[in-house]
Amino acid sequence: MKITDVETFAVGAGWKNWLFVKVHTDSGLHGVSEATMNGFIRTTEAAIHELKHFVIGRDPRNVNAIAQKVIGTFQDAGHIHRLAMSAFEVACWDILGKSLGVPVYQLLGGKHRETVPAYANGWYRAERTPEAFVETAKNVVNGHHMRALKLDPFGQAFNKISTEELDQAFQILQAIRQHFGPHLKILIDVHCRFIPSESIRVATHLAPLDIYWWEEPTRDERTELTNEIAKSCPIPVATGEQYDKVGRFEDLARGGHVSIWQPEPMSLGGITNTMAVANIARANNAWIAPHQSGGPVATAICLQLAACIPNFLIQEHFDAFNEPWTRDLVSWHPEILPHNGDLTLPTLPGIGIDLNIDVIQQHPYDPAAYFDIFQPGWEQRIGVKKQH
Repeated sequence: MKITDVETFAVGAGWKNWLFVKVHTDSGLHGVSEATMNGFIRTTEAAIHELKHFVIGRDPRNVNAIAQKVIGTFQDAGHIHRLAMSAFEVACWDILGKSLGVPVYQLLGGKHRETVPAYANGWYRAERTPEAFVETAKNVVNGHHMRALKLDPFGQAFNKISTEELDQAFQILQAIRQHFGPHLKILIDVHCRFIPSESIRVATHLAPLDIYWWEEPTRDERTELTNEIAKSCPIPVATGEQYDKVGRFEDLARGGHVSIWQPEPMSLGGITNTMAVANIARANNAWIAPHQSGGPVATAICLQLAACIPNFLIQEHFDAFNEPWTRDLVSWHPEILPHNGDLTLPTLPGIGIDLNIDVIQQHPYDPAAYFDIFQPGWEQRIGVKKQH
């Protein structure tokens, strides 16, 4: 079996763009993957096509050898390079699973769980008021039966936050806690907004509301800063979505204070590297909670990993809160189980999902779609580039 071609499909998905990938073989089997990063869709697409000569003509079942060939060029192009690596690597895992008639999680050692705990993201498309957030959260908890949700209540704050803005954030979180009670998990995404001292100050102010985690508490240039925050923070710190190398997580482990790791499989180069991070985490008594703010193919990839990672904690889930028509882009979506809010697992061979090309072609790349957390009203996820 040989790879014969690689296709890419940039999709305008409302508030951002997604990038899907299809790898063809001479056997009739094909594999799919995703390589989405906000603001870099065309850049990543160009990288995939520039590097595809490394994979064409090779046997896709030799997954790790192909991934090493793609990443093993003399120059390391960082995040974009690993997005391209993951595009090929995951599609090859998909083909390997299909060729053997089993899901990818079976190739990685089999299932540890039948369903996957999850939290909602992308749900708070509302005016930034306590009343609007509670009303929107009702759809998450009562409509979709989810038991955990994540939000960024901080408006456009950067580095520091004013007293008025912090009071408003507290009121939003307090209203959600009071309305839904103590059993709802509330997760906060800081989006790297604050300098370290401010991050600790704000977390301390919000901690009485029983916050599940404090995600990306400061800029990620130095892992040591996040570890120092975690050492003093009254809320458990989660981080790792922006790490594009396995070794960054080893640095995190050496700090010893962050016990929730959020590898992003697309950014890390795919499934094999994410499994490596999960094993480092297990050796350091840390949880894995994969980051996933892309499209539905990335969801299927994360669920394959969630099935087989023993130290898995909870999965980020956007699909149910994206534009309704996006469900037609692919052949499968997880169900949300009403009794516990868990997600179901894919069951078909490979990663368990395929692309509906006809529908994809009806929703081409949108050059105006861009997610900017420092633009007024970003919470509503309109996703339009600010005009200057």
